[in-house]
Amino acid sequence: MAAENELQLWADREEQARPIAEAAIADALRIEAKYSRYLDDSITTRINRGAGGRDVEIDPETSALLRYADTCHRLSGGVFDITSGVLRRVWDFRRTTPRLPGDAEIADAMALIGWTRVEWSDRAIRLPSRGMEIDFGGIGKEYAADRMATICLEAGASHALINLGGDVRATGPQRDGAPWRVGIVHPRKKDSVVACVEIREGAVATSGDYQRFFEVGGQRYCHLLNAMSGRPASYWQSVSVAAPVCVFAGSCATIAMLLEGAAEVFLQDQIVPYLAIDMRGGLHGALKMHAV
Repeated sequence: MAAENELQLWADREEQARPIAEAAIADALRIEAKYSRYLDDSITTRINRGAGGRDVEIDPETSALLRYADTCHRLSGGVFDITSGVLRRVWDFRRTTPRLPGDAEIADAMALIGWTRVEWSDRAIRLPSRGMEIDFGGIGKEYAADRMATICLEAGASHALINLGGDVRATGPQRDGAPWRVGIVHPRKKDSVVACVEIREGAVATSGDYQRFFEVGGQRYCHLLNAMSGRPASYWQSVSVAAPVCVFAGSCATIAMLLEGAAEVFLQDQIVPYLAIDMRGGLHGALKMHAV
């Protein structure tokens, strides 16, 4: 998942903990293999290769993810769109020498975006135009964290903490009943945290402009690309959200980044605690935290 991942698991004996941990990790690897756009045999790659052609058959798990993506699209007013990955073709964050795309390039990519154009059901999906893509990157890692938590809980591990690249899910408190302390990464200071959040169960997820970005003329351009404008989010440095499950926390954080000035109204409507950091470093929100 191109990130540092961690699983902390409490048990009386190692022989109890190890098979639970191995099962949880195996499922995260299964999800990555199934949905990564970088793998030739993933369902995502098969769907994208079939764009403009026939339906691609899907299973119930993939259908459920598509339904959730549809919910995110509606909640966000269209700025969160799993067909917007085509914008990576013009916003290349891997180039050694950064380059801003022209308006015409952005417009060409935008012509291939449109979740409402996608034909899908519980059994199949079809991308109507050649060159269209879907990308589960906005929800896949968070879904994997929730699946790991489910596996731990079903095995009786009620004192576990999953951290997939900063998206965190707890199955319960620490063994002694104390909360877990989750650090919120400082968006502008490497290897530093801006605050710590305490959770006993549930999830905390963060979306920010510091993970993949480039700078041109003193302006930062991040990998969070707005499906409605075709351009990077530029209002917040980061948004962190606490919620019962990681996929909801993560999608709320990403949508908030994309909604920019309308983010706080959206987060308040979702009734989720949050910590948003604006471009001047100011803190917004009511997520319970401890200064560090």
